[in-house]
Amino acid sequence: MKINTLKRQLLALCLTLTPLLAAAMPGAGETLIASSLHAASPTPSAHGGTTLAIAMTPQPGWHGYWKQPGDAGLAPQLTWHLPAGVSVGEPAYPLPQTQRFGGIMNHVYGEPYALLAELTIAEGIPVGTPLPIRLDMQYLACRDDACVPERASLQTTLRVGHGEPDVALAADFTKWRQALPRPLGAPVSFTVQQQRLRLEVPLPADIPLDKPHLFRASGHAIVDAAPQHFERQGDLLIVETQAGATPTEPFQATLVLGHGLGLSLDARLATAPQEHGVTALLLALAGAIAGGLLLNLMPCVFPILSLKAMSLARAGTGARTARREALAYTAGVMVTCMALGGVLLALRAGGAQLGWAFQLQDPRMILLLLLLTCVIAFNMAGLFELSSVDTGAGLTRRDGATGAFWTGALAAFVATPCTGPFMAAALGTALILPSAAGMLVFAGLGFGIALPFLLLGFTPALQRMMPKPGPWMATLRRLLAIPMFLTMLALLWVLGQQVSVNALTASVGCAMLLALGLWLTGLRQRALKPMAWLPALLAAVLSIALGLSQVTERSVPTQPVANQLPFDEAKLEPLLAGDKPVFLYFTADWCMTCKVNEQVAIDRDATHEAFAKAGVVVMRGDWTRGDAAITAFLARHGRSGVPLYLWYTPGQRKPRVLPQVLGPNTLIALAHARP
Repeated sequence: MKINTLKRQLLALCLTLTPLLAAAMPGAGETLIASSLHAASPTPSAHGGTTLAIAMTPQPGWHGYWKQPGDAGLAPQLTWHLPAGVSVGEPAYPLPQTQRFGGIMNHVYGEPYALLAELTIAEGIPVGTPLPIRLDMQYLACRDDACVPERASLQTTLRVGHGEPDVALAADFTKWRQALPRPLGAPVSFTVQQQRLRLEVPLPADIPLDKPHLFRASGHAIVDAAPQHFERQGDLLIVETQAGATPTEPFQATLVLGHGLGLSLDARLATAPQEHGVTALLLALAGAIAGGLLLNLMPCVFPILSLKAMSLARAGTGARTARREALAYTAGVMVTCMALGGVLLALRAGGAQLGWAFQLQDPRMILLLLLLTCVIAFNMAGLFELSSVDTGAGLTRRDGATGAFWTGALAAFVATPCTGPFMAAALGTALILPSAAGMLVFAGLGFGIALPFLLLGFTPALQRMMPKPGPWMATLRRLLAIPMFLTMLALLWVLGQQVSVNALTASVGCAMLLALGLWLTGLRQRALKPMAWLPALLAAVLSIALGLSQVTERSVPTQPVANQLPFDEAKLEPLLAGDKPVFLYFTADWCMTCKVNEQVAIDRDATHEAFAKAGVVVMRGDWTRGDAAITAFLARHGRSGVPLYLWYTPGQRKPRVLPQVLGPNTLIALAHARP
């Protein structure tokens, strides 16, 4: 310890004398690390913003420093000069490199790199307003035998607009963003024994490692220059190294895996022995089954009411048929849930920050679902028959096991956007369990969703309660077209929250084109003409192709809800230190449960009055288009999807997690109960 202290003192002395000796050092009089300032959009939108990049290019042999420089060196010092209504967040650093000099470990950049910072513009600034941005920066340029302090003053002028990206810089920003570490989005724990720190990182076994290294970004939990040992135990990566001066304090770190991939971690001391893996799996599996069962009562299942009703009606054809269709329906639900879960685990393993129901964060998927619902709705309404069409929604209208399977598949796909009771913790656990165990949890979720239909198929007493098939089914089919048309309206509304007005109009046109093709097919079917399905097929191909080419155009970011702050974890911290309660909730436009809760409990005059009287601060996280920061925050609270409702009492940083189904007076009672 005395040697390390002496090194720090000598380093500080050298840095103090460096300005006096700079003229005599190698590289004097020239810029050793060139810098420039760029914006991803020269016309950021009001109440939106853009990403700023500070590009740094060291000369050969010289290097700059990471935000935590290691045993020696200095991190860049940034001073922003911004116009009123504009703010810039903390910079994000790309993956660093290690540099050893004797017994000293430094964290450096020897190649061109860029720091990224998010610029935010307040609401109400008129379009066309110029925004002069200036950055004064001090940083250290070093090589093995010398260090030179450098300064730079960078500036650019933006103009408030609609967020159009700078096409010339798009490839550069993509490269710079890819160089950043990905948030792990899962808890990381460590233990300390005999001055050895052991860190356990959930990491799929199929992710390769190439000279991995753990960089501490805060605290002094580890010794930077100490050797690090890496060991894989299935889907768990174990890192062991020498404990530092504050070995039990939580710390942030960046784990470089190699091949340009790295993860940012939040590590906390394990205060109790970790739960046995089998027990954790069984609890998660039970929670998934219970959550899937209760999901049948949640608003998210309402859009598939028609399909379920027709399936139940067909189930009355006989005990053997009922059992076969129940098993096929269950298989369809479970296969879909496992497929979605597998894709989610694979994408997260690649560094993507995604959560449950990620498929509805993509407007292209919503468009395809809209067109599929259009086919089902017009078929139920009698516009045409699907006996000749062997693809798409026709699969859900087949009799027997095939129709039941595809009915279950579509039911699971549409029902997954919501997170019900018991389901939240189960899916959150599934994302940090080994892949095989996680897939079992997703299968359990599908089993729970299908359980009522499965019980109906294997319980003769319940089957006898079902009416016998007959002419009434044709009338029921027409009536059940109504909720399918309502589903189309709901999907159009969700799509309208994610794309521009032009793209939404084009989507409506595509649905009309598809309906025209279905009508022509119906006419040809009734006239017994050959190849009756041809108009529908051509219309489907054209509507899908035209629609997918249009919905890639994103809409202007939606304006915030009145009296609510948009989610920003940096702004949340000072709110929690204040003397007012904080209500933080996460929602998405495609989450039916979220929308019902907002109408029933959140967006009510009585709730607004109670919040105003108690001084409650409301912060809202919108996950409609997906958001990596929100996904990571949800994961830290054991969730993989929305809704999530948190209530922070003044003086208590640990929130109260509210139920996922809110009553009319739930929030009012909390506001009145303020101590």
